Amino acid sequence: MKVYVGNLPFSIEDDKLKELFAAYGEVEEATIIKDKFSGRSKGFGFVTFKDEESAKKAIAEMNEKEVEGRALKVNEAKPIDPDRPRRPPRRDFGGQQRRRF
Repeated sequence: MKVYVGNLPFSIEDDKLKELFAAYGEVEEATIIKDKFSGRSKGFGFVTFKDEESAKKAIAEMNEKEVEGRALKVNEAKPIDPDRPRRPPRRDFGGQQRRRF
C-alpha cells in the first residue's frame, strides 16, 4: 500500500524518509518528489509498505507528527485518475517575442 507524505522538510532525503517510516512495518520504497530542473525537494513524497496494516498504522501515528519543525500530512495515496483532464500547456510570457522562420 502506498502512503502520501506531505509538508516534509526540504532537507529530508529518500533514506531518511524510509528510516522515519520503517518503525511501522517493512518499507518497500520511499521516494521524495524533486523538481526536474533544480533537483530540489518539492516537500512531499511517497512510502510504499509491504502490507496494508503497516501503512494504516503509519498513517494513524505519523499524521500531524512534527519533523524538523513541520507537521507532516500523511494519508493513503490516491491513484491518478486517467479521466481527469490535463492542464493546458503554460504560455511563455517572456518579454521577448520569438519569431519562427
